[in-house]
Amino acid sequence: MNGISEAALVAATVGNGLLAGAFFAFSLGVAPGLRRVDDLSYRAINRSIVNGLFILVFLGAPIATVAVTALHLVAARRESLAWLVAGLVLCLFSFAVTVLVNVPLNNRLGTALIGGAQVRKARDHFEMRWNRWNHVRTATSTAALIVLAIA
Repeated sequence: MNGISEAALVAATVGNGLLAGAFFAFSLGVAPGLRRVDDLSYRAINRSIVNGLFILVFLGAPIATVAVTALHLVAARRESLAWLVAGLVLCLFSFAVTVLVNVPLNNRLGTALIGGAQVRKARDHFEMRWNRWNHVRTATSTAALIVLAIA
């Protein structure tokens, strides 16, 4: 493995680890705490996660994972390739869950909480579904971290 491959593997591993940690912390600490706050505070927390550092890690982890996997595809030595492909699949699955499930739910929650008529119903539906899928992406990000560390 050359320096570029090693750097890409470190970036992929650290990025997936940071995402796994963020999703894990949200599942264990933030989500239970959010059950106790009012709807406007809930919406403010929902919006605050989308910041430059999170976006950097959220986009950087899959990019680095794609890069390290591609670099190993063209390398003569492929002993870690199966682990890297597994890490890539897990990382991309976590990314897809976020983009296809969690973000649309966040967007719908933002509009539902403005109206106020059925705020509690919208929030209850949101929380249950959002948290379930957050557990899924926590598991897939953690699995990606593990297989990339093995690689």
